Amino acid sequence: MMMGSFSIWHWVIVLVVVILVFGTKKLGNLGSDLGKAVKGFKDGVKVNEGEEGAQKTELDDKQDTSTVVEAESKDKSNT
Repeated sequence: MMMGSFSIWHWVIVLVVVILVFGTKKLGNLGSDLGKAVKGFKDGVKVNEGEEGAQKTELDDKQDTSTVVEAESKDKSNT
């Protein structure tokens, strides 16, 4: 048998020991907390990517609004 190669029975024993030491509730909470952290990280990355697009859209909206305001003021001055 080589060092470093574990059979399925080694992993089963390790899993049983971990469950006995920490308990299923703590492991469940740990898994839940880890999942929330990963989700928060993904949401944070999406927000940062979305901010660049949102800033560009905001600038485009301001330019469109100023064009409409200028057109309306020209219409009012012509009447």
